[in-house]
Amino acid sequence: QVQLVESGGSLVQPGGSLRLSCVASGFSLDSYSIAWFRQAPGKEREALVCINRRGDNAYYADTNYGRSVESHFAISRDNAKNAAYLQVNSLKPEDTAIYFCAAGPWCLFRGKFDYWGQGTQITVSS
Repeated sequence: QVQLVESGGSLVQPGGSLRLSCVASGFSLDSYSIAWFRQAPGKEREALVCINRRGDNAYYADTNYGRSVESHFAISRDNAKNAAYLQVNSLKPEDTAIYFCAAGPWCLFRGKFDYWGQGTQITVSS
């Protein structure tokens, strides 16, 4: 079965950190760039960051909050484990959202991603 599965989301206090995982099955992740997105309640899906196939370049989404995204998130991957990761630091209540990973040929946030995970929930609350 071809799928991406995210995990690692949870309820966390403000200021906390989490490491999200994105594991592929049924296909080799090393043929794809991996991006992370999130969707907060009542808001549109937001691109965060993408890592290329070799894992030697990360691209942060060009959003109004791009600077804060870059200091807030770190993406990595381990092709041997067929997995990618998103380290999220200094969490704030506004980071509460469902976080998705997606696999596609390029790190183009408005491009086509071939596979999407079902998402993992981060809730930031005291």
